[in-house]
Amino acid sequence: MNSSPYSVTIKRLIEEIGLSSYYMPVDPDEVLVTVSDVDRPGLELVGYLKYYDRRYLIAFGLTEMSYLEMQSERKQLEQLEPIISQIPPAMIVARDLEPLPVMMELARKYHVPILTTSDTTSDVVAAIVSFLNVELAQRITRHGVLVEVYGEGILLIGDSGVGKSETAIELIKRGHRLIADDAVEIKRVSKRSLIGSSPENIRHFIELRGIGIINARRIFGIGAVKVSEKIDLVINLELWNSKKVYDRMGMDDEYMEILGIEIPVVTIPVKPGRNLAVIIEVAAMNHRQKKMGYNGAQELLQNLGMDINPEDIGKRKIDTNW
Repeated sequence: MNSSPYSVTIKRLIEEIGLSSYYMPVDPDEVLVTVSDVDRPGLELVGYLKYYDRRYLIAFGLTEMSYLEMQSERKQLEQLEPIISQIPPAMIVARDLEPLPVMMELARKYHVPILTTSDTTSDVVAAIVSFLNVELAQRITRHGVLVEVYGEGILLIGDSGVGKSETAIELIKRGHRLIADDAVEIKRVSKRSLIGSSPENIRHFIELRGIGIINARRIFGIGAVKVSEKIDLVINLELWNSKKVYDRMGMDDEYMEILGIEIPVVTIPVKPGRNLAVIIEVAAMNHRQKKMGYNGAQELLQNLGMDINPEDIGKRKIDTNW
C-alpha cells in the first residue's frame, strides 16, 4: 500500500475517535498517520512479518492480549519486539485492558505511544478506518456548487456566470441545503463513493454578482447548510444553444469520470424563463427513481407498444471541460 500524500496527527485521531493517551513519549502533533489500515497482530506474533507495514496503527484486543498473557515475559518480548521495534505510529489497547509490562518496556525503548479505549476492538478499528478513509482520501478541488436536494448530492458545474450560485440560493429558499459554492473539494472515500465539501475558509459563503459575498448559514439558518455530502449526480448548466440537440427522452445514460469513478451527468440548457431550481429538483427525484429501477421514458415507450432492448440503452462518457 502506498502512503497517502495527506496525513492525520495522533492528536487529532485521539480527539476524533475518543481515545485516551496511556503513554505518550513524543509530541502527538508530530506523529503522523499516513495509511488507513489498522493491524491486529496475529501471524506477526509468531514471527511472520512478510506483509507487515510499519505505517499501520496496531490494535490489541481481548484475543491478542489473552494470547500474550499465556506466554512468559521472555516469550512476550520475543513476539512483540520485532513489531514494536519498527516504530508504528501508535499501539491501541481496546476494552480498557491494561497494557502488559513488556509492552510498556518496549514502548519506552522505541518511543511508541500507547492509546486506550473502552470500545471493543472491532468498533474502534471500524471507527478509525472510516475516519482515516475520509481524511487520507485522494482528492481534487474543482469549480462548482454542491447542494443536497431531496437527499441527493447534486454537483452543479458550468461556465462562470451561468447561474450556479443564483440557482443554489433558490434551492436553499425551497428547503434544500448548501454544501459548497465556487470551490468544491472532492474526496474519493471508496471505490464507488465521492464526498464533496467546501474548503474551511470559504465554507457556506456564496458570491452573488451585484450583491457580493453572503454567508448562507447566517442568512438562512443552520438548517440550510451542511458540511459534506456524497456526490450522486452532476448537472452541467450551459447557455442554450439553438443549434444543439438536447436529450428529450432520457433513455441514454451519460456520465463523467471524477477520480476514476463514474458519476451520472445531466446537461440542462439555461435561458430566460426556465426555473432552474424546479428543474434540478425534478432531476434529483428522477435520478433517485432510476437508482430504484424505474425509468419514465422506458415506461412511456412500452405504453406506446415499442419494445425496449436493454442493449439499445446507451452509456456515454462526456467531456465537460470542467
